[in-house]
Parts: sequence; C-alpha cells; structure tokens
Amino acid sequence: MARGRRRSTRSNGRKSPGASPISSRSSSTPAPDPEQSSQTYETCPACTDGDVAQNRFGKEHWIRCDACLTWYHWRCAGSGGDVESVDKWYCKGCLSSNSELSITYKAPTRKSVRKRAQRDYANLNAGLESDPRRWMRVLEGKSIKSGSFKRLKGEDVGLHWLEEDESAMTEPIVIERPDGLGMKMPPTDFTVDDVVEMVGEDTPVEVIDVASQSTSPGWTLGKWNEYFNLEPEAREKICNVISLEISGTKLADMILPPKLVRELDWVENYWPSTRKGKGHVYPKVQLYCLMGVANAWTDWHIDFAGSSVYYHILHGSKIFYFIRPTPQNLAAYERWSGTELQNHSWLGDMVDEVFKVELTQGNTMIIPTGWIHAVYTPVDTLVFGGNFLHSYNVLTQLRVRNIEIATQVPKKFRFPMFSKLCWYVGDKTLRDLKSPSGATFSPRVLESMLALADFLVSEARTLEGGSEHAKKEVKDQVPSDRIKDAPAMARELRWRLRLAGGYSSEDESLQSRKGKTNGNKRKRAASTSPPLDVTGPPFKNFRPKVWDSMVEKCMDIETKSVRARRPQDGEDWVDHWTESSGEHEDGETAEVKRWRHATVKIRRTANGIERQRIERVVEEWKWT
Repeated sequence: MARGRRRSTRSNGRKSPGASPISSRSSSTPAPDPEQSSQTYETCPACTDGDVAQNRFGKEHWIRCDACLTWYHWRCAGSGGDVESVDKWYCKGCLSSNSELSITYKAPTRKSVRKRAQRDYANLNAGLESDPRRWMRVLEGKSIKSGSFKRLKGEDVGLHWLEEDESAMTEPIVIERPDGLGMKMPPTDFTVDDVVEMVGEDTPVEVIDVASQSTSPGWTLGKWNEYFNLEPEAREKICNVISLEISGTKLADMILPPKLVRELDWVENYWPSTRKGKGHVYPKVQLYCLMGVANAWTDWHIDFAGSSVYYHILHGSKIFYFIRPTPQNLAAYERWSGTELQNHSWLGDMVDEVFKVELTQGNTMIIPTGWIHAVYTPVDTLVFGGNFLHSYNVLTQLRVRNIEIATQVPKKFRFPMFSKLCWYVGDKTLRDLKSPSGATFSPRVLESMLALADFLVSEARTLEGGSEHAKKEVKDQVPSDRIKDAPAMARELRWRLRLAGGYSSEDESLQSRKGKTNGNKRKRAASTSPPLDVTGPPFKNFRPKVWDSMVEKCMDIETKSVRARRPQDGEDWVDHWTESSGEHEDGETAEVKRWRHATVKIRRTANGIERQRIERVVEEWKWT
C-alpha cells in the first residue's frame, strides 16, 4: 500500500469520507504556525486531556482502523514502534468485536539480498531493551535434534552421487575437508583485512544490526574492517555481513564454487555466456563473502526462490538450525513470515522438527532447495559461499517464490531475473529435446522440468489474457534474443516433456505431478469437437475434447535371422537404414524381432463419432 503525506484536518472520531485517502498511515503533521497556536487541536477517540497538552506543538502520527475507518493518534492507540511498519491495523473495539481480525506488519525494508524481519521473541511484548544475545536464550528449553545429515568426502559429491542416491540434494550435507570437491578458496590465513584490500575500502556494504535484524546504514568495507578488528568487549553492537557479492573483483578470481555446483547451476549452464561478465546484467548470486562477529544471529529464512547454497568456513565456526521444507512446514513459514507472529512466536514451535548442525574451519555445507534455517556465529568467522538454482527440485523453488509473492517480499530482495532465467532454461531444454540425438532425463529431473514447463505455460497465459501491466511484466522477462514466440515455446516444451515421460500429449488436464506452479489451473469444460468436414484451421489456441477411449494392442510378434551390415562408429549409416529394409548379403547374421503396435482412439463429435487407428511396426536388431 502506497504511503502519502497529509495534514491533519479531521474532527474527533471522524470516519474517512467515501473517497478514502491513499494510505491508512499518515506521516507526521508539521508543527503549527505561531498565529494558529491558540486554536483547538484535534483529538482522537483514544485521547485524554493530558495527551493533547503533551503533543500540542509536536509532530503527530495518525493511523486509521481498517475496519471502522476511524482515525487515531498513533501515540494514543498504537502499541509503540514505527507506524510505517504496520500493514493492517484495527482499533481495540474492532478487535474485541471480531476475533478473526489481527494486526499485521510489513516485511522490513532492509537491503539484504536475503529477507529478514525485525523480531524479538523474548522481549518485544515485555517492552524490554533489545539484546542481541537474547536469541540464544530463546533456544533454552526448545526441542532441537542433532542433525544426523550425511558427512561425505569431496570426491563422493558429484553427478554420479545424484544419479545413484535418491536422497541426494534433498537434505543438507557436510564435507569436512575440501579435498576432491573441485573447489578453490583463499588460503586459511586470509583475513577481513585482505577482503578489504582486494574489494576496496570505499565499497558500500550492507551491515545487519543483530538486535533488530535490520540494515544499519552508512557502512563501507573500511569502516566494517575497523569494527571487525575491535576486541569483542569494545563493540557497542553485534553486527553481521551476509550479502557482500564480490563478482567482478580481484577476490572473485580466488574463488571457484564446487564442481557439482557449477555442473548444476542454471546461471552457469543456461544464461548465455555472451550476456555475462563485466557490463552485462545477469543474476549475480554465485559469489558471496560473509563476515560475522561472535554472537551474531540470522533469524529464520529461506534463501530467495528456494535456491540451494554452498557454504565454506574459511576460519571460525557456525551453528545452523534447520527446518525441513515439507508442505506443512512451508505453510507454517508462510503464516509466520511478514506477520505479527514474527514478533512473538518462535517458528520452531510451529513445525514438526528442528535440527542443529555445527560447522568448523574447513567444513563445506551444501544446503538444498527450500530448507528453512537460522544461523548462530559463536566466534568471529569468515565464510565464502553462493546460491544456485537447479533442475532437481523446480517445484519447491516455485513454491518458495510463491511464498515470497504472498508475503509481499520486495522484488529487490528476490532472486534477480528469476523468470528470465526460467525461460532460458526452458528454451535450452526444448532445443535438446528436438535435437537429432534427443535428450534423456532421470525420472526425478523429468518430474522437476515438467513443473518448470507448467510455470512457463502459466506465464504464457498471462501474456495472452492478463492485464496490460501483467503482460508487460511477463514480456519484459522473455529473452527475445532467444525466444520469438513464448507461448508456443512453453506449450511445445510441456508437450515434449510429457511425451518423454510416457504421458498422453492430448490430455490437457493431465497432472503429471503433485502440487501447483504459479497461477491457477483453469478447468476445461466438457465439449465436443467440431464437425470433421469443416474447412480451414480451428481458432487460435483451440484444444479438442480429450479422447473418450484409447486402446493399445501389440500384435504379430515374430523373430527371424537375416544378414545385415552392423553400423560402425563414424559411418554414415542413417540413410541406409532409413531408406532400405536393412538386409545386406555381405553383412553379418542378425536376429530381428518385429511386432506391430496399434492404437485405437475414439470420441464423440458434433456429427457423430471420430475414430483414429494408428499402426506402427517396430523392429529390434541384434547381431549374434
């Protein structure tokens, strides 16, 4: 909701007129002119005589009840804090008369690439001063399990691991030593002083005040270095740096993510190489430097768009608290995130389990898609890591993105150019499927890419029938250098992926997986196909009724021995086997298994019944 400035012109308890103001939050009114000082100042329904006298010549904040539309002084009716942080507000009378109403708060306006909200479970309601060390006191008495996640060797973490282990990239893993990961990091004696020297002391840096979990403005790397090098008892506040992106700096040349991350990373593999690097705008999320002092805390969050994370402790240590991204836990996170629940509720009490994992110097962790986590820093720590999207869990990535939209996370805090990246991935996947050699996917990746295709089709529907504003937003994300007809490309991708998965390509209502992607699935009403004798093509986006029955039969299986030439590597054998029967007198003896496969489909039409019979002959040649 946009905020506007307005001067106070209301009488006591007056409700808003029919043309309501732009915002139910009012900026402070200026102090009155001396000539007006003798006039009667307005009151609100919660005012007392002492309240009016107390603020006679001060600035005033007003807030409107979103139920009865009555305006109040924030100092009289509010609960303290910043009025600008309130999203929906209701007076005491409306709250007591309607138990379904509750006051909600906006997401914090911090500049970190990861979303954190202001919250103070232990002290906010009691009105006590914020204490950055209170976070660990909140943990006292909580049920937290020791995370028994896998600890692997570096050489065991590769594509073969993903192919052989069904649980791979479904829960966090710890690699205790970097050997075999194919990763490059600065030497262990590298310090924050070195970071400043290589990135530049005048570089602006976003620093988080741990007590409020909000951005502390005005920091540069030079100022941060002075703070970091203070003795712990000399630091007035506990601060944290979690979002220093270092691409394009000298420091970036010293870092290379693990080989598996580079092999999975959508930005690395699908974003055009000619549109990356200096002078180009692309998702810069692969290289982060994180610097935290002792007792720093980062509250519960999910990395933007559910992106996975690699995380290496150069020196120091971290303690992670994890919540599994089940549908129930994600729903609890959505209810908690960006609402008043953050101010007085521990998310761990709203979910099934919380796990604890400790990392020390030299450890590397890979956090998979969508895991909810909080982080505690026991000692001064320097970390390098990065975020990446991949093809093994697109559905959860989209689910987290929808949570960000539902909880009104500002776009600048979301994964940059997420939709454009999805279009690049979809376009390359379609090209691979159409190539002569084809493309094969594991069942897990195929299921995941079907979720991507459904998302792109939902974007295509917006292009075709959304509002002008929505159309423009979607169109701006379509890479026109690669994709000329986005709706056609999205639907063809889904069609080919369905065929690859063995589904019927005609069944538009097919749900090949559980869950939802972006947008609402429109239900197709039952209808009959047009008469078969109509001339001309059907209207745009026409979809015929699904088949009423489809029967497949396998008939006339026979096996025989013939002489045929065995295809050799490098030989142009395709034309020979396409144009001829394959038999050749000079060839070797081969066993040929031949069978006929017929599909019969029927459905009602406006003129009667349509029946299709498709018959094909399949041969399998094996040389003895």
